[in-house]
Amino acid sequence: MLLSFSNNFKNQLLDATTNVSKESVKPVDKLVGGLLAAGFNEDSCLSRNQSSLYRKPSPYKPSEYLVSKLRSYEMLHKRCGPGTYAYKRAQERLLHGDEDLARKSNAELCQYIVCVPLRGLGNRMLGLTSLFLYALLTERVMLVDQRKDMSDLFCDPFPGSSWLLPLNFPLTDQIDSFNLEHSRCYGTMLKNHAINSTTIPSHLYLHLLHDHGDYTKMFFCEKDQTVIRKVPWLVVKSNLYFVPSLWLIPSFQTELIKLFPQKETVFHHLSRYLFHPTNQVWGMVTSSYNAYLARADERLGIQVRVYSRPAGYFQHVMDQIVACTQREKLLPEAAAQEEESQVTNNNTSKIPKVKVVLVTSLHPEYSDNLRNMYMKRPTWTGDIVQVYQPSGDRFQKVDEKIHEQKALAEIYLLSLTDKLVTSAWSTFGYVAQGLGGLKPWILYKPENRTAPDPPCVRDYSMEPCFLKPALYGCEAKAEINAPFLRHCHDRTWGVKLVDSQD
Repeated sequence: MLLSFSNNFKNQLLDATTNVSKESVKPVDKLVGGLLAAGFNEDSCLSRNQSSLYRKPSPYKPSEYLVSKLRSYEMLHKRCGPGTYAYKRAQERLLHGDEDLARKSNAELCQYIVCVPLRGLGNRMLGLTSLFLYALLTERVMLVDQRKDMSDLFCDPFPGSSWLLPLNFPLTDQIDSFNLEHSRCYGTMLKNHAINSTTIPSHLYLHLLHDHGDYTKMFFCEKDQTVIRKVPWLVVKSNLYFVPSLWLIPSFQTELIKLFPQKETVFHHLSRYLFHPTNQVWGMVTSSYNAYLARADERLGIQVRVYSRPAGYFQHVMDQIVACTQREKLLPEAAAQEEESQVTNNNTSKIPKVKVVLVTSLHPEYSDNLRNMYMKRPTWTGDIVQVYQPSGDRFQKVDEKIHEQKALAEIYLLSLTDKLVTSAWSTFGYVAQGLGGLKPWILYKPENRTAPDPPCVRDYSMEPCFLKPALYGCEAKAEINAPFLRHCHDRTWGVKLVDSQD
């Protein structure tokens, strides 16, 4: 299958380019409003310049300040990244704790954040985006642990330098042992009074995962940031979108407002900047798009995540999907058998629209049943509904290369739809909606194996939900006072960025 993607790719790209040129008078914005830098080798990463051929132009434009900040970061990464003299000096500082090096100012020596993204693909992409924003705010060079097939999924986002952490990094053998109890964990060091403004270690581990402890949460406090900023090397494990808590740190807030005047565009812009599928993954995306989505009048994405144990096909979930898509007028109602002749007569003079439904799920029965429903019965509107599911592996296979590549391709395909339905709590869905700039309809999490009523709700922000907030500011307030935060529809104790509380 992958071979056929590769063989047909150039013809598919030509077809897509031709289709776009016929439909659009405006030239394609390959650099996405200035987000992307020019000068990359296009053949090495086809998706970087070709994704705009498949996507509608985003109504959300990056600020000039964000564009400028990204160009500055790229210069920093090129100066301090792997293979440079500055990186070699920083490694020496890490290995030997050289006192002369320790006395050097931050202007003379580069500082780093080593990202160790964990769990499923959606979690990893959310964690990476959060850490990159932190790197931007603190002028650190972000390097990513490459042992989890990162190079099989994504191209390098920074021109002239790699974002992958070299395999000979001095702490590589220790990274897997870093946890909440590790002696270099910031929470542990706080608890043991082993770190303060005068006792700065050469490296520090930050545990920004779903099971973060009370001391680790102090990372989001202003006074703690003052100390952490002095540490040359940070190693961070994260599977959360913790961006909302960065907005609550006073020294970051002014900068964030300049970077993102539209607050709910943080993930939208940064994900489009960071995540460019490799040519192998991009072949999967374009092959599916051109075969099933390209000629549709309207595209609807439905992402189904089942949380029951064991997971599988459940009739109440199927009922919920149908109820949501029909109640919200996302899909037309199918006529009952005795109504078919009436429906056919009513629509004889109409030119039918073709609505393509892209379903992503580990379980193919949901798309099969939806497809059968529309194949066997005409719709009241006369529209033709076609249902397509790229894959159905039944089990999530974290860290398996082909499974992860297919998952990334499906996230991108969902982001190319016109409207989107996602499952509650799903980081997979969060990434798709952010990349696509879509405010999805969220399927409420079923309780007691019963379809919820109402079945779904339209989200008020395309930002991902911070599913397990560390704290709201440093006082751990129970209520959200910031005007740019609201509780999430799908997880009431989670928070997300919004442009207005109205």
